[in-house]
Amino acid sequence: MTDLLVKVLINAVGVYAAIQLVPQIAFPAAKDLSTLGDNWWKLLAVALILALVNSYVKPILKVLSFPVTLVSLGLFAFVLNALLLLLVAFVSDQLGLGFSIGGFPPNFSADSFVGALLGAIVISIVSTLLGMMNAGRRIVT
Repeated sequence: MTDLLVKVLINAVGVYAAIQLVPQIAFPAAKDLSTLGDNWWKLLAVALILALVNSYVKPILKVLSFPVTLVSLGLFAFVLNALLLLLVAFVSDQLGLGFSIGGFPPNFSADSFVGALLGAIVISIVSTLLGMMNAGRRIVT
């Protein structure tokens, strides 16, 4: 349970960084986060959706797409991460959270895919850095 909470918090920081750095990602609830407004729970909800997608859907898709990833020398992993971020945007739109990437949902375009690709890269970098800092928290027995 603690690991899921830590993943959600790390993803929340990664999503917030992606919102600030990638112009295609729109999330109106993030505008008042610096003042700790009433919409902080929406960012945590999007981070929870991202953590659940990364924990349950991503391993299955990585196994299924292994041949394509192998042929592309690992570059398809970026495409897979972008598609999963678009899935997060779709699910959050269904829940009324307001997280969208380049107009998706409802409109899918090259702008939304490029935004998802850049957002996935930013989230991966932030999550990796925070995950390395979190590694010292675990006790090896």
